[in-house]
Amino acid sequence: QLQFVESGGGLVQTGGSLRLSCAPSGFSLDYYAIGWFRQAPGKEREGVACIGRNGFLTEYADSVKGRFTISRDNAKNTAFLQMNSLKPEDTAVYYCARDRRMLPSVCTLSRAEVYDNWGQGTQVTVSS
Repeated sequence: QLQFVESGGGLVQTGGSLRLSCAPSGFSLDYYAIGWFRQAPGKEREGVACIGRNGFLTEYADSVKGRFTISRDNAKNTAFLQMNSLKPEDTAVYYCARDRRMLPSVCTLSRAEVYDNWGQGTQVTVSS
């Protein structure tokens, strides 16, 4: 089954940091923009950050700008989400997925429907 495997979540205090990793099972990241999304209990899934195929184009949700950094290492077939200055409102299950359109210079957070191969997610809990 083609999907991502997310890792790196955990419990951290307010102000702490975590680095999430996302590796696909069964395909190469090279041709796809990658997005990180999160879903907190009782809330809708929201886009957090995305990165284009070549790693130069990125987009962030306003709520994480200046605190989170998305990156990718195509040679290692892995994407990352560095999360700093974490807040209790960042508590959620974090997922990564690929933009199936395989467009060369596009990274879109607002259209979750173009993403597929969702992983099982990794839990991030920020204590106050």
